[in-house]
Amino acid sequence: MGADTTPGYELLYDIIRRRSSIRKLKPDPIPEEYIGKILEAGRWAMSGANSQPWEYIVVKDPQVKKDLFRAYNEVNAEFIYWMEQQRVFELRHPAYQMTAEKAVEQQRRGAGWSEAPALIVVVGDGRRQWGTVQGAHTFGREQSHLTDGLANTCTLMHLAAASLGLATQWVTIHIQEPFKKVLGVPDLMMLYLIIPIGYPAVQPSEGVGMLLEEIVHHDHYDDAKFMSNERVVQYLYELRGKTMQSYRQSYIGKEEPKKN
Repeated sequence: MGADTTPGYELLYDIIRRRSSIRKLKPDPIPEEYIGKILEAGRWAMSGANSQPWEYIVVKDPQVKKDLFRAYNEVNAEFIYWMEQQRVFELRHPAYQMTAEKAVEQQRRGAGWSEAPALIVVVGDGRRQWGTVQGAHTFGREQSHLTDGLANTCTLMHLAAASLGLATQWVTIHIQEPFKKVLGVPDLMMLYLIIPIGYPAVQPSEGVGMLLEEIVHHDHYDDAKFMSNERVVQYLYELRGKTMQSYRQSYIGKEEPKKN
């Protein structure tokens, strides 16, 4: 370990690098204290004026998990499917390029994350976030301290789970109402995210990240790094090429080399 780092940073960086979305989890139960530790980490997240707009629903009941997953498939996933049709096939999200691959579809649309031993559903109370500055409520400017805070608490919980040897997935909720109905969440609340938690059933894949020199500027924005429209499209093609296999692996595991 060099003089330019510390044991604390090395530990944190290792956890960050090891964390990977895993979409196939073992049904084995996880210690109750682990869930408590994950929630404890989440509650220390940053939020505007420390308004702490988050609440968590821990779901273990098998039927409730199935009902949530049904809502995801019947409403959320269908909405995304039709939205993806607006893009050329090669640029669609990996899940909507792999619809013909039976192994992936069986895991994605079968029991999926309903078999995870536990789910943490993150909900937010926008009224509580009014504790922060008024400028944080200019939603038309695409900036909200409510979603900032909810993203922060979710990130800490994902990292805490990784530190405990557990795997997670970031399940974005685009249409909230069916999930709220299943869980009895008040209309005023935002149902932000579902985090399936369990032991990984597949080996995590190596992450894909942009190089620092591509995204870091010094003192002023470097116009030479500004992507043209053509470059953005090229980048998206390159990104899909790099991530398709890791996405597949997150569902069904690493493909073993064929024997002669």
